[in-house]
Amino acid sequence: MTYDAIVIGGSFAGLSAAIQIARARRRMLLIDAGLPRNRFADASHGFLGQDGRRPQDIIGDARQQLSLYPTVEFIDSEAVSASKTDGDFAVTLADGSEKRAMRLILATGVKDDLPAIPGLPERWGQSVLHCPYCHGYEVGGQALGVLANTPMSAHQALLISDWGPTTYFTQNAFEPDAEQLSSLAVRNVRIERTPVAELLGNAPRLEAVRLADGRVVPVDAVFTAPKTSMASPLAQQLDCAFDDGPLGAFIRVDDWMQTTVKGVYAAGDAASPMANATMAAAAGVKAGVGAHQSLVFAA
Repeated sequence: MTYDAIVIGGSFAGLSAAIQIARARRRMLLIDAGLPRNRFADASHGFLGQDGRRPQDIIGDARQQLSLYPTVEFIDSEAVSASKTDGDFAVTLADGSEKRAMRLILATGVKDDLPAIPGLPERWGQSVLHCPYCHGYEVGGQALGVLANTPMSAHQALLISDWGPTTYFTQNAFEPDAEQLSSLAVRNVRIERTPVAELLGNAPRLEAVRLADGRVVPVDAVFTAPKTSMASPLAQQLDCAFDDGPLGAFIRVDDWMQTTVKGVYAAGDAASPMANATMAAAAGVKAGVGAHQSLVFAA
């Protein structure tokens, strides 16, 4: 059979898109590999009505609610390839089976490419963080660090200092310019130019960082901005266009989240330079509505 829409990715963006299609009484399939980007975090914060809840619980509740709609089907698997055919789209699953739909919604997310520092991966989402609006309150008032990883890192240090006393670790790679140095001084941000060589403590807790010269600097949490890459090759396979963001490329979309390939929509972190649960969910709503309306008003 050919579905009206296939949504690939079952986290905040994908589920938000799917429920719009379901409420329009269209036949749709949700394909999800079960590896959301937020799986490393214990709680989601700043998400209206869901503050402090585990991302897995929010996703589980949303999926249960979606399952009540009779036109919805689920497949727990990885979508490994996608192509445009005459009039519809074909999606191939990990087991080799194929599903077809008139519209595709890609909510496939991104992968975080973390700095290669011993002790960092096992603390990701716990005491090594990326977003102060998501996690800053929980570590507020403690000794904080910003581990430079992009040209935007000095800006990140200025921001993080609003949550607690902050040390900016330049990693000998992202030296602040004169204006940034002045602003960092005003914000009482300490600058450490010797690179961090290791994170210390009983993971996932963080107690200090060891510098390349052997010094140990006490710190309770570190923020960094990881480079990102697509978690799925589907957008590339479909020849969707991309834009360059400060941390990595993201799928180009219009106001209703349609990509440069007609009939293919994208939402969430894969289609935005900013990562936030609320924005991902809102983008999913727009993608679902946009896909449905394109079916209604198809030329």
